[in-house]
Amino acid sequence: MNTLITNNQTTNFYNNITKLLVECESFTFNVAFISFSGLQLLLDSFKISEQKGIKGKILSSTYLNFTQVKALEKIKEFKNIELRIYDSNESNIGFHSKSYIYEFKNDYKVIIGSSNITASAFKSNIEWNVKTLSKKDDIFLQDVLSEFDTLWNNSYIANDEFLLEYSNFLQNQKKEFVPSFSFKKDIKRNFMQEKALQRLEELRNSGEKKALIIAATGSGKTYLSAFDVKKFKAKRVLFLVHRENILLSAKDSFENILGEKFSYGLYTGNKKEQDKDYIFSTIQTMNNSYENFSSEQFDYIIIDEAHHITSPSYKKVVDYFNPKFLLGLTATSNRMDGNSIYEVFDENIACDIRLNDALEHNLVVPFHYFGISDIKSIDYENIDLSKIDELAKLLNVNKRAEFIVEQMNFYSHIGNKRKVIGFCVSKEHASFMSEKFNENKINSISLTSVDSIEKREEYIKKLEDENDSLEVIFTVDIFNEGVDIPSINTVLFLRPTNSPIVFIQQLGRGLRKHKNKEFLTVLDFIGNHKKAYLIALALVGNKVIDKESIKISLENNFADFKNAFISMDEISKNRILEQIDSENFNNLKYLKEQYFEFKLLMNNQVPKLVDYLAFDDVINPLKFIDESKSYIEFLSKVEDEKKKSEYKILCQNEDFIKAIRFIENQLPIKRVYEFVILKYLISHDFCDEKIAFKILGKYLKKVSKDTIIHSFYYLNQDYFDSGQISRYLKLIDFDGKKIVKTKEFESLLENLKYKEIFEDSINYGIYTYEEEFGTADFAMPFLKLYAKYNMLNIAQLCNFPKIHSSFRGSGFLKYQDDFFLFINLEKEKFSKSAIYHNAFLSKDTFTYQSKPSQSQDKGDGQRLVENQKHKVKLHIFVRKFVQVDKKTQEFIYLGFANSVKYSGNRPISLELKLEIPLDNRLFEEFTKVI
Repeated sequence: MNTLITNNQTTNFYNNITKLLVECESFTFNVAFISFSGLQLLLDSFKISEQKGIKGKILSSTYLNFTQVKALEKIKEFKNIELRIYDSNESNIGFHSKSYIYEFKNDYKVIIGSSNITASAFKSNIEWNVKTLSKKDDIFLQDVLSEFDTLWNNSYIANDEFLLEYSNFLQNQKKEFVPSFSFKKDIKRNFMQEKALQRLEELRNSGEKKALIIAATGSGKTYLSAFDVKKFKAKRVLFLVHRENILLSAKDSFENILGEKFSYGLYTGNKKEQDKDYIFSTIQTMNNSYENFSSEQFDYIIIDEAHHITSPSYKKVVDYFNPKFLLGLTATSNRMDGNSIYEVFDENIACDIRLNDALEHNLVVPFHYFGISDIKSIDYENIDLSKIDELAKLLNVNKRAEFIVEQMNFYSHIGNKRKVIGFCVSKEHASFMSEKFNENKINSISLTSVDSIEKREEYIKKLEDENDSLEVIFTVDIFNEGVDIPSINTVLFLRPTNSPIVFIQQLGRGLRKHKNKEFLTVLDFIGNHKKAYLIALALVGNKVIDKESIKISLENNFADFKNAFISMDEISKNRILEQIDSENFNNLKYLKEQYFEFKLLMNNQVPKLVDYLAFDDVINPLKFIDESKSYIEFLSKVEDEKKKSEYKILCQNEDFIKAIRFIENQLPIKRVYEFVILKYLISHDFCDEKIAFKILGKYLKKVSKDTIIHSFYYLNQDYFDSGQISRYLKLIDFDGKKIVKTKEFESLLENLKYKEIFEDSINYGIYTYEEEFGTADFAMPFLKLYAKYNMLNIAQLCNFPKIHSSFRGSGFLKYQDDFFLFINLEKEKFSKSAIYHNAFLSKDTFTYQSKPSQSQDKGDGQRLVENQKHKVKLHIFVRKFVQVDKKTQEFIYLGFANSVKYSGNRPISLELKLEIPLDNRLFEEFTKVI
């Protein structure tokens, strides 16, 4: 039962909270503001609760600096109350929650609404609050308590040190302007930095001397390198940059972190401070004078914008020096000259942060995206989007330019000055838009690849200057990557989106944090072109479950996209929904288009599998492999005639095809053992248990000797059925002690092209494994919550010692005391009021029907219904559809469940309860019907 509480006589808020305060067993308050005027009214009730031994937790905040120190000091006098403060100024997140939670013997009473702890909120304000009664296992209550625990754990204990600093801050604020209060004077590490520092330490502990950091511009890579230098205790450091204009900020960052213990100097064309401990230099200067230093001069070298490292100037410098550790920093791993930067850093990716992660963890500025249906006269129906001249002619329309100006003015922008990048289809289009904006008295310019770097930098400075009149730069593609304009507050997409990768790159130009920018405004003018759905793909990424996931996100305005507001008008939304329904994302025509869009971004070089890594949230090369059984066979189908014939010749070798199909059939790998061992064996004569244990230590916190031996047998094809043995080449021989390459595999490796392809596929498998699973130990069987699996994976991950294809089955598999339930959901049948074989009734409870042969009173059926009594672990795997676009779907692992209710025999109808309830997103995925 729910009750509305306002400040009228019958439902006075103050009377409600004080009555519950002295009757409950414990209480939890979560309020944005506490004033002494409100706190004073609670003192009597607090005193009674203390006398009764009623424990309490109170969480408030520094939001708007409204909470008063006097009130906090008074609360601290009560021994039964824990007090913490969420520092909104430090996190840059508003804290506006108000909830009052009371625990009783059998239930909770929760009040959530608008009232803070202030006298006016208690008595006089117009306040609305809702009181609800919740059982202790109620999902709503668990969500409330879980959310509170997260906030509580990220807040400061209101000790004397905190209160003194906060008090001083408030007093100073009365005298003079103080921008914000932050309890911690030290620079706080963000999510990316913490993650990277931990992985860097793991890599060094396993003997590695190089690593690469891939993270969004503005996410704190320079500070990260300073943190790691401090941890490494380096005495001499070289920081190399591609552009001189960031040297001073890098030097300042190091001084902020490491202080006065070391000396810091610049080494540039104009300044040569060679005697300093930490030297900050441009690659141009160092390339001309590196021999002025000893090759052993530096303990630690950092390469900024490390995607340039394979260029001759960098290679010469990097090859000369011999540091104890080399760290690369980049926002993109996209190779610039056809060479892989991963190899330079010994394939050690210490951190790879994508857009969703960066947004979720507040590493970049939030964005407000508005998908706007273009004017009706812009008709792409008969236009080839690859023909730039035709497209530009279509878009160079006065009415459209005026419409864009109108929409830009309507949505407005954050900050005093409008600072806009507009992405156009061609140089002519950029020039046209600049002309039309200027006619509308919006100072604009077009910048393209024909303009000099000096001119570009001049106008970028004008755009960033608060006092300069320049408001808009129209461009084609020179700002896709590598250009840093932090204060941009608006991005305009003025051409149809042909590539989700380019969309994300261009969006990223505006996401860097800036002191005067609370969020980025994104205006996308969506026409009726046939690929409008690519926008949705770009926003949700490849981590979705299936096509319907994209539709759900679209219907919900991408509510699960953290720190971003995404809105599309109904015309655009319906157009995209129709296209998603009609498009087959697995057919060769679609995959070929994706491939060539990506190849274009690679300067028309044929991409290796590892090249997709930086973009695998929007393009998945495994679909190419699924279509053609291997990537090289896909290339032989889709490439131009010259390359196609080259690849077909490679594919004529039957041993090679059987070998590469075996390797790529394992992708994405769920166990790293086999691929690490194969990688080692490519360049070594043999591998035994001792060697395997050592080389796996780089990738895993805990290495299992049993799993090493199992992987040896697996590679030896001991667990293959006759069909697998005939399909795949045997790569290794195992004599019980060590493994060696087979003669066939050794012969293939003598061909450098084949060797390169094998290494690329194996590296891709290892990289994607690291991204998905990290170095964590998920116990035995080695299963990660919410990862995707098929039935054959389970045999491998259990170290199953027999033919693995026997693990294909009807959805019920077992090994010793582990039962694996593979469940297909019939979404159109979902209804809480009806009984179906497999359906979620709540976030943690679902119905399940056993195999037709199972009964409650014997064998597997008895162990299933009484799993806890028999110490049987029930592993739950769920998928919504068996196939989507004619491709068999994988199952999502939901962890352990226990039987709570059952009836009937042959089959048994059960209710199972998950030990970890589904999160909101997955529950919606499994239950919502579009």
